[in-house]
Order: sequence, then C-alpha cells, then structure tokens
Amino acid sequence: MPAPYTGGCQCGSVRYVLTTEPIRVAACHCKECQRQSGSAFGMAMPVKKDSLTVTGLTKQFTRIGDSGNAVTGVFCPECGVRIYHVLESAQDVLSIKPDTLDDTSWLRPAHFIWMKSAQGWVPVPDGVKALEGQT
Repeated sequence: MPAPYTGGCQCGSVRYVLTTEPIRVAACHCKECQRQSGSAFGMAMPVKKDSLTVTGLTKQFTRIGDSGNAVTGVFCPECGVRIYHVLESAQDVLSIKPDTLDDTSWLRPAHFIWMKSAQGWVPVPDGVKALEGQT
C-alpha cells in the first residue's frame, strides 16, 4: 500500500501521518518487545524521522537496550498505546508500531529478529528472514 499512511492510539488522542514508505516491517522477538506488547513479539516499522507528523500529547519512557544504547518509547498518556520508539544509535530513523496504523491489512513482516529469545510455539512464515539477533 503506498504512502501516505495514517494511524494513532486506541483512544484517538494521538494521531499521525507518515508520508514515505517504511524501510521494512519486522517482528521483534526480544524479551523487551514481548513485555511491551504483552505478546510473543512486537512489531517494528522503521521510517525516516522527518516523514512522520504526530498530533496530540505524548509521553516518553527511556530504557537501556542490550546494546547499551538508549531506547525511547513514545506513547499516548491517556490509553498507554506505544506509537513509536527511537534508538539512540539511529536518530534519523524511528520505528513506528505498525499495529497503530489505521489500515493494517497490507502488513507482512519480512524479518523476524531476536529469534534467540522467541517463544518456541511461534512459527516462522515461509519467505521470512529469521535472525538470531538484530542483524
């Protein structure tokens, strides 16, 4: 599906428009994504930072990742839905949580990352590249 894309949080307080195509779509199986999503993995869709316009108030939470770099999650302060996160090591790119898109029907992860911590019952679909870590 071509850009632009729209999305937002569960309660509608935060909305966004993305004007470019995503760099990729991935399913991350790291323990932190499992914890943040409350599921077996989290979805990540890296995009160029200057292609995203967010309206509405957001809050941030920063933690230190396994790499030693800061990871800042940006979320709605009303309903708590994570909208995107920024890696300290990649300031020109941010990673939208693609499940916040208004239309998710076209999403297909091309990569499964951090498979070394994946839940054993999650199958890797045919044609999806599975990586033990980030790269």
